[in-house]
Amino acid sequence: MELAGQVEKILAYGLICDHCLGRFFGKRSHGLSNAERGRALRIAREIALHLPHEEVEQGCWICQDLFREVDTWAARVARALEGIEHRTFLIGTRVPPLMAESEEMVWSDLGLTGPEPLKSEMNREVGKTVSARTGKDVEFTHPEVVAILDLAGGEVEVEITPVFFSGRYTKKERGIPQTRWYCRVCRGTGCERCHGTGKMYQTSVEELIAGPVVVAFDAGDAILHAAGREDIDARMLGTGRPFVMEVVVPRRRSVDLGRLEEEVNRAAGGRVGVTLTSWASRSRVETLKSDKAYKTYRIAVEVDGGVRPDELQSALDRLRGAVIHQRTPQRVVHRRADRIRDRRVIDIDMLGPAGDGVSIEVVGEAGLYVKELVSGDAGRTDPSLAGILGRPARVVSLDVVKVEEKGEREEEDAASSRTTEEDTQQAEERTPQEGVTPRHHGDPEV
Repeated sequence: MELAGQVEKILAYGLICDHCLGRFFGKRSHGLSNAERGRALRIAREIALHLPHEEVEQGCWICQDLFREVDTWAARVARALEGIEHRTFLIGTRVPPLMAESEEMVWSDLGLTGPEPLKSEMNREVGKTVSARTGKDVEFTHPEVVAILDLAGGEVEVEITPVFFSGRYTKKERGIPQTRWYCRVCRGTGCERCHGTGKMYQTSVEELIAGPVVVAFDAGDAILHAAGREDIDARMLGTGRPFVMEVVVPRRRSVDLGRLEEEVNRAAGGRVGVTLTSWASRSRVETLKSDKAYKTYRIAVEVDGGVRPDELQSALDRLRGAVIHQRTPQRVVHRRADRIRDRRVIDIDMLGPAGDGVSIEVVGEAGLYVKELVSGDAGRTDPSLAGILGRPARVVSLDVVKVEEKGEREEEDAASSRTTEEDTQQAEERTPQEGVTPRHHGDPEV
């Protein structure tokens, strides 16, 4: 069907504004607004049919004269965004079903191939007007705020994009969970079991960090995303555990991370410490969760009947480099899938006496249950220290002393490789030439 014929059929549906008429041919030509395109089509038809020109005042059967209200909607958006710090924004539109169905019916009936949806034009026109009024930039990929026009309700809904920043935390006090742990009985609503708090524990690493963060960003909440988690009764020492903090609904975005770090550490009172390193993005959270970091543990172990140093060393030698088959531990099987996981012990060493037991250091793959590596968990972990020794063994205390990130591990591997190559070269340089007997210290002179 020719263009003129399509325009004639569209006009036959009823009174239509220039915006909607032009939008049915939105992908034709460039440098024109839909209103300009629609007006041109209308005038071309009138010239072709020798008809008097008529301006469309009101009564569009598709948009209900929506585009006459662009300035009104832009003003609503500007008011809704007041008090929210942002440099970029994006407009979204929730179109009433009748409007969407009306234009889609015409698309289908006439087989139109280049129309633009009403919501796209509304987003663009209101976005341009808001930008002119506020001086803020439209950003299509990562806007800091999104204003959604609810056409049916006449309201603007605002979605504020989260802010992310990276850091490391240490936990110097045992008995603190990593994240909020809601009461198992009331699921957070408050009951006699939790004394009305809704939580199993009074606080958490997440809450100790989140308190000052929420205040600094004037936010709704803050969520901790960490590279694994330590047990409640374990400390997190050394350089700390990598984490990303997601700040939810931040009305303020320009925050000095150095000052925030100081405030978090002051408010935590030594229970938790943080080093804030940089701003981050949601993709960093995904990387952090997927990176299977090695972890180093320092463990105080007790063995029934005691253990001789040589006996313990022999057992540790058998575990070093071993693949450990671990069925989900009894202590967590109520909240995790009951299956067998294979994890490797990278390294394990005896450090010395520790109270009535001995201290050992373990480097393991992510997901290695180190308590069960020691105890055997009634045979659910194999091999184990208790299994090799042939008598019960248990963890008395546990500290995580290092959590490697992928980049750190690659650097260490590269350094180790360079050292090995250098050692090999030096050894070759020290190797005597063929036919020459090496002379060692202590050899008698002849």
